[in-house]
Amino acid sequence: MKIPSLAAVLVASAFMWPIAAETKDLTIGLAASTTSMDPQFYVVGPNSAIARNIFDGLVNQDAKQRIQPALAVSWKTIDDTTWEFKLRPGVKFHDGGEFTAQDVVASIKRVPLASKNSPSSFMPYVKAITDVTAVDPLTVRIKTDGPTPLLLNNLSRIAILPARLEHTTTEELNTGKDVVGTGPFKFVSWTPDDKVVVERNDSYWGEKVSWDKVTFRVFKNSSARVAAMLSGDVDMIESIPTADTKRLQTADALKVVSVAGNRLIYLHMDQAREESPFAKGPDGKNPLLKSEVRRALSLSINRQAIVDRIMDGQGVPAGQVVPEGYFGYDPNIKVDLYDPNKAKQLLADAGYPNGFSLTFHASNDRYPNDSKIAQAIGQFFSRVGIKTEVTTLPGSVYFTRASALEFSFIMGGAAVETGEASGVLGPILETYSDKAGQGNRGRYSNPEFDKALGEARNTLDDGKREELLRKATEIAMNDLGVIPVFYLANTWALKKDLSYEGRSDGYTLPYYVKQN
Repeated sequence: MKIPSLAAVLVASAFMWPIAAETKDLTIGLAASTTSMDPQFYVVGPNSAIARNIFDGLVNQDAKQRIQPALAVSWKTIDDTTWEFKLRPGVKFHDGGEFTAQDVVASIKRVPLASKNSPSSFMPYVKAITDVTAVDPLTVRIKTDGPTPLLLNNLSRIAILPARLEHTTTEELNTGKDVVGTGPFKFVSWTPDDKVVVERNDSYWGEKVSWDKVTFRVFKNSSARVAAMLSGDVDMIESIPTADTKRLQTADALKVVSVAGNRLIYLHMDQAREESPFAKGPDGKNPLLKSEVRRALSLSINRQAIVDRIMDGQGVPAGQVVPEGYFGYDPNIKVDLYDPNKAKQLLADAGYPNGFSLTFHASNDRYPNDSKIAQAIGQFFSRVGIKTEVTTLPGSVYFTRASALEFSFIMGGAAVETGEASGVLGPILETYSDKAGQGNRGRYSNPEFDKALGEARNTLDDGKREELLRKATEIAMNDLGVIPVFYLANTWALKKDLSYEGRSDGYTLPYYVKQN
């Protein structure tokens, strides 16, 4: 009898037994649809999150938006206006092309083309750059129009594409052709308002990717997204509605991840007018000009109760403009604890033992539960003797009127897009002008604050810049230029055998989803 060869036995066994390495696919339910596959077209969360799966920047932001090496492994300043970047060797684009300095030059130069007709362009992130040159295949130099300490933060928003795509339009990329990066996943397909499919990049320069294929499905309806998670149609969802948090937390096969997000909910007060339209003491004057009154208002708010009862735990009480872990966060500044008795005493000390009249205006469709939050804050004010009326309006009307200074006391939200405190301190607290403080709807103004913030913006040394940012924060929080209330939480639900750290920018990145 003829004995089969070892090779024949092995071939036959391949048909008899399952293959050991099973395909690992992941399905994720998203809250919003990607509107473009051009990573340089539109600065909006859903687009930026999808792009991070396919593209890298010279540097990337970690889970708390701190800068990490990516396609650049190191950098230094040659002088106050010249930066030099050493690039990561051996990196390949998804089409097999080798990554070099020319790709960086072309990608930065492409931003103006990609910004045409953009609702919110990437131009602010490159406006300080006057020149970018390839010194050699793995070295790039970037010139700026002045000291630009936030250059790294800005460059973390700029995706790097192959140089051959420098003149490729957004419309061409939206066809799905040439959506090519160096990221952990390769583009497969995009169906607007439905799904995006990506597959593993086996040549990725970083840690090995866990998933062979990832399908991002869009569920704009929150209830449908939650239902898909509960039924097992998806492995993970983002942006849990507050009303469904406990339901998902108690589901046997699921778990919930919640982290402090980068968006602060805060209160702005009229600090510029002696007579304000909706804040009046017995003498008709504006009580909000007095620091004791502003502190009393802050102490009257039970932040933890708002987070627990209105937000179902989806938030973190705030005492400054950025959460812990962010560049410029000051650990010495504490959250004002709920103390209605002290608030009443401060009001009396300020000359308002019987309170004053206040109309509090807020949006009712811009932030999660914004109308309910405003009503709760109004009740807290009333309990310490301030005669408070709460009026909420659609965001399309509210923000226009607030910017026109039609109100005296308002609620707003501000996100730390750059990962540094200056990204919020400037817009909402810097002295208003045609070039600064565009979101400063209370017209807070303090020359010492402006000086510290201005110096920080022009200081390249990280240690000195952070010290100046903390100084600016301390000045503004002592004054209570704004009253921080809480940071909105970013939330995800996922199957119990999966893990995800959660990110302050709210991005859902399957590269960091692991199987336990």
